Amino acid sequence: MTRIAFIGLGNMGGGMAANQAKAQRRVMAYDLSKPAIERAAAAGCEAVGSVAEAVAEAEAVITMLPAGSHVRQVYAEEVLPQAPRSALLIDCSTIDVESARAVAAQAKASGFRFADAPVSGGTAAADAGTLAFMVGCDEPDFPAIEEALKPMSRVTVRAGDHGAGQAAKICNNMVLGVSMIGVCEALALAERLGLDPLKFFEISSQSSGQCWSLTSYCPWPGPVPAAPSNRGYEGGFATAMMLKDLKLAQEAAARSGAAAPLGATAEGLYALFDRLGYGGKDFSAILELFRGRLASDHALRT
Repeated sequence: MTRIAFIGLGNMGGGMAANQAKAQRRVMAYDLSKPAIERAAAAGCEAVGSVAEAVAEAEAVITMLPAGSHVRQVYAEEVLPQAPRSALLIDCSTIDVESARAVAAQAKASGFRFADAPVSGGTAAADAGTLAFMVGCDEPDFPAIEEALKPMSRVTVRAGDHGAGQAAKICNNMVLGVSMIGVCEALALAERLGLDPLKFFEISSQSSGQCWSLTSYCPWPGPVPAAPSNRGYEGGFATAMMLKDLKLAQEAAARSGAAAPLGATAEGLYALFDRLGYGGKDFSAILELFRGRLASDHALRT
C-alpha cells in the first residue's frame, strides 16, 4: 500500500499524514485550509486541490474530519463517487456511532471496504506516530486496515463491527474526562489542606488513586515532564475537543437508554470551562478552575 489519500490536515491529521509520508508512502493531502496543506507539503506530502484529485488513484483513503455531518457529506459527495472501488476507506474522525454506521452502509453498498478508526493519544502521539486506533470493520478487512494505519500507530485494536470503533472512543474519553476531573479536584483539595501537591502525587501515584490522568498526564506542573501542564497547557488534547467527545457520549447514552450521570457532570464542567474562554487549552487545565485561579491567571487565558 503505497498511495494514500489523506483528507483533513488539522491538529491531528497533519501529524498523521506526515507519518504516512515518513513511511515512504505517496500521500496526496487535501484540506480546506491552505496553510494546513502547505504544512503537509513541507512534511513530505503532495498537496492537491480537491478531494477528487486526492482519491483518484488511492489505494487507501484516510479522513480526519470535525464532525459526523462532514464525514457523511465528504464520503457521499466526493469519496464514494471518485475513489477506485479497490481503495480501502478509513475514517479516523471522532463522530457519532449512527453516522459511522450510515457511512459504512453506503460504502459497502458501493462496493468499498470501510472502517471507522478513531484515535486516542492527542497531538503529541499524532506527531510521534504512536496513536491508539479503535477500529470498527468487517473482520476480514482488519489486516489491511492495520497495515494502512501502521505508520501512525502504537496499537491498533479491532473493537468489533462498523460503529464499534466510535463506541469505544466515546466510552474511553468519557472515562478520561471523568477521571481528570477527579484528579484535579483532589490536587486542588490537597493544596487547600496544606498538603504539598507534589507529595500528594508521590503518594497517590503509588496508591489506590493511581490512574492515567495522574501518572501519565498529571495536571499539576512538574511530576510528568511531557504533560501539557509544564508548557502552559498548550498542545495535548484541547478542552473543546474533550467537550465534543463528552457531548457525543451523552447523546449516545440518551439514545441507548444508558445512565451516565458522571459523564453528564463532566460535560457540564467542561462546557463551563469552554464558555469561560479556555476551549483552546489542554483539558487538564481545568485544574485551575478548581483552584479558583482563573480570574487572576492571565498567562493561562492568553
